[in-house]
Amino acid sequence: MKQSTDTIRIVQIIDSLDAGGAERMAVSYANALAETIEFSGLVVTRKEGPLKVEVGNSVSYLFLNKKSVVDFEAVYRLRKFVKQHRVAVVHAHSTSFFIAFLLKLSCPTLHLVWHDHYGDSEFLYKRPLGALRITAPFFSGIVAVNQKLKVWAEQKLNFNNTIFLPNFPSEENNSTSETFLEGIPGKRIVCLANLRLQKNHFLLLDVACKLKLSHPEWTFHLVGKDFNDDYSQKIKDLIVAFDLEKNVFLYGSKNDIAHILEQSTVGILTSQSEGLPVALLEYGWYQKPVVVTAVGEIASLVSHGKNGFLIAAQQESLFYKALVVLIENELLQLEFGQAFYRTVGDHNSETAVIAQYLNWLQNSYK
Repeated sequence: MKQSTDTIRIVQIIDSLDAGGAERMAVSYANALAETIEFSGLVVTRKEGPLKVEVGNSVSYLFLNKKSVVDFEAVYRLRKFVKQHRVAVVHAHSTSFFIAFLLKLSCPTLHLVWHDHYGDSEFLYKRPLGALRITAPFFSGIVAVNQKLKVWAEQKLNFNNTIFLPNFPSEENNSTSETFLEGIPGKRIVCLANLRLQKNHFLLLDVACKLKLSHPEWTFHLVGKDFNDDYSQKIKDLIVAFDLEKNVFLYGSKNDIAHILEQSTVGILTSQSEGLPVALLEYGWYQKPVVVTAVGEIASLVSHGKNGFLIAAQQESLFYKALVVLIENELLQLEFGQAFYRTVGDHNSETAVIAQYLNWLQNSYK
């Protein structure tokens, strides 16, 4: 079965609207498709959040308020929504694949696509397989955010119709400029990363200690969800222990990323594992020079010494030295920022990715 892409009716499903990478992409797909196809919807299963304001007016929106892993009332509401809008494709992001699987049991003609945003791609050998192996035969296709996840799906799930589609940056729709960064304009280093172990903020703090001695006027600004767990508490404790209260600032989850990046000078990521982080694309979209670790698909965009600095994971000394080179050279900041903007625009534009997605989707129908 093959049909014109403009008549396809697609719903994105995501578990929450917290300001994470998978959540941003679910909203971005829904918004982009609303301008391209006959019907684009977004279903949030468990929790709304700051990204709700980013959902476009042309997107049909439903919040299920799911109470448990198997919530048949939520499945029923989802089924009603899908039937009402004559949806043909259900595109489930991350862990929302399970409710999509339950939906397909009662709507077998639906085409189910799973979007794998798994962030710990350096540690795939630890990934649980049980639920995915049970549900995978019900998928029409799998979208992977990096090549490692594509190969993993092919080998571990024995799934052939898998495609690697890079994440893409999108313009903010309705966010207001509410976040004002501490520190001196022109001397701010931003890190867009939720407070999670894979993001390795401890490396950032070690670098901050060195930079405090050599360039005390430069400050670090950590923007991302605080889960109020042991990891985030350790970060806060170390900021105090290292006497970094005037050098490192935490802001939590924020929606006005464009406004934050406009106030920032350099973008960094110190991750020990990644897929293709949306934060990296946002740095490029707003022409920020970067110093980042060489994990996941980051090296597919950042060419060391050409449009940024690419450092092996957990190499504190090398990361610090690269950062110093960049902050001491304003011309290099400008050159890297412009070059990175061109790279992201050429390889990760919304238009190019959505066109590839729709072409693949047509051929995924069984």
